Amino acid sequence: MLNLLIFLTSLSPVRGRYRLLPRRLTFLLLPLLLLLSTVAAQAEISREQRAATYRQLEIFANVLSILQENYVEEIDAGEVLDGAMRGLLYTLDPHSSYLPPEGFQELQEETRGSFSGIGIEVTIKDDRLTVVTAIVDTPADRAGILPGDVLVEIDGSRTKNMGHYDAIKKLRGPPGKPVTVTILRKGAEGARKLTMNRAMIPLQSVRQEVLSPGLVYMRITNFQSHTAGDFKASLDQQHGKEPIKGLILDLRNNPGGLLHQAVSVADIFLQEGTIVSTRGRRSDQNAVFSAHDSGREHNYPLVVLVNEGSASAAEIVAGAIQAHNRGIIVGTQTFGKGSVQTVIPLPDGAGLRMTTATYYTPDNRSIQAKGITPDVEVAYVACRDDAPEPTPQTIVKEVELSNHLPGREEGASEEENEAERRLEKRLSLDNQLRTAYNIVKSLNLYSQFQEKR
Repeated sequence: MLNLLIFLTSLSPVRGRYRLLPRRLTFLLLPLLLLLSTVAAQAEISREQRAATYRQLEIFANVLSILQENYVEEIDAGEVLDGAMRGLLYTLDPHSSYLPPEGFQELQEETRGSFSGIGIEVTIKDDRLTVVTAIVDTPADRAGILPGDVLVEIDGSRTKNMGHYDAIKKLRGPPGKPVTVTILRKGAEGARKLTMNRAMIPLQSVRQEVLSPGLVYMRITNFQSHTAGDFKASLDQQHGKEPIKGLILDLRNNPGGLLHQAVSVADIFLQEGTIVSTRGRRSDQNAVFSAHDSGREHNYPLVVLVNEGSASAAEIVAGAIQAHNRGIIVGTQTFGKGSVQTVIPLPDGAGLRMTTATYYTPDNRSIQAKGITPDVEVAYVACRDDAPEPTPQTIVKEVELSNHLPGREEGASEEENEAERRLEKRLSLDNQLRTAYNIVKSLNLYSQFQEKR
């Protein structure tokens, strides 16, 4: 097979005859032809289909040779072949792509937790470059970019027919260097230009905050190689300070990431049963990921926040929690990315990201193009951070009467009062979080009531 590919690659038409192509061009073509031949062999296609594939490969080699000899300007065969491979993957689905060496390196850096850019995840939807999510506390998030926004231009370059990798390459760059994007938003009039300075996107994917005694808020911004370990460590640290009475897990605007990290996070809250299963064309692409009894029960009330920016690995966690009735899902319908991508290293440091399977929730639901439907649907209502304080009520309360008997809580420290004020302010600015907080607080009170009976 390899000898045949080398022979086909080496042919070049000259006046009805064939001559050998230059040795360098032959080896530039090999990765593409090896990829196609592997796909053909593994798919067990018929002899006729294989013959048709080889004829197309021969035509491709002919076209490239003609371009090299006759195009108005000298072409770079390496760039042409890179473009051909990107086009090959682009025609399959929005998440499969060819990654040249610099792109493959950036992908590895991103899963390790650091890259320089504006902090958005994009995909191709209806042939338009569309924002999946803006990662929290990044330039894109601070500029107000939202899931569903369409990127029309990047630094003056139109994004129509621009591939996923090409768009990411334009958005990335040295920290501090500005980039201008033009966006279209559903329901808004006209396009809008935004200029942002690129920045290093933080390594930390797990953030924790105590909202009130025993009620903990944790946010996962994306699933990186160390996310599950950081999440467990953060839970253990908090549990060492005081018992956790309820947890809010915020997966809003989480674009996903590594599958095994999502499985490990869901495994923390589940003692048994399936977390997620994957199904592909090949039997070795079928897998079932199950929960394990770790010996520690995290059986406190759990609320998971999701929105239209929650995708892929974030949907795996939410779907597993929902299917096992382990917690309550609050927010809006998730993005609906239910496919699994396998990354395969190629020669010269390049990489192939290829969709190999779709995943299913424990109750056998495919969320591809559907998403997770929350148990409690709450649309996000944008609130201004500089909104005026509520007008004081005119009703006189006991505490305002002169010489009133002091209550036991009036002696609360200024630190406690300040914490309460910060919480009220925080909840007033995020109606979805306020709903989640009220639910987890109610569940905690109910569980205490049941224990006393």
